Amino acid sequence: MDPAEERRHSKRQKDYINMLGFVADSEYGIPRRCPCGGRIIDEVRRKDEYDTLLGKRFFTCKNYKADGFHYRQPWVVGVQEEIERFTKRMEEAEQVMLETSNLSKQIEALQEQVKILSGQVDQLTVQVDTLEKITTSKLQGELEL
Repeated sequence: MDPAEERRHSKRQKDYINMLGFVADSEYGIPRRCPCGGRIIDEVRRKDEYDTLLGKRFFTCKNYKADGFHYRQPWVVGVQEEIERFTKRMEEAEQVMLETSNLSKQIEALQEQVKILSGQVDQLTVQVDTLEKITTSKLQGELEL
């Protein structure tokens, strides 16, 4: 394949992948980009454009045309979805905080057990040392005989 053609193909693939990201982004919450790659603006309908719902707001592609290739989402829908997303994240954060509290209690209990076991290890070390001295002194006594 010709290097120039390969670069053009690579650029088309990159544009296509970016477009897929824009589509996925625009399907939920406040859109950041239109599938065409255009910037999203905050649009407010004026009175002369529409008789009902004066001042209705939209997230609209800067290049919007009613041809089905550009994105226009009611402002209320996007904001509601963002609030739902933030609420879910907050609930997850609260769950993590609760689990952290439980883990702290478990860590304190384990630290107490470690202290107890360390004391027992110290006692056993002293006992082993005493037994070694007794054994050594008995062996020396037998060797002298």
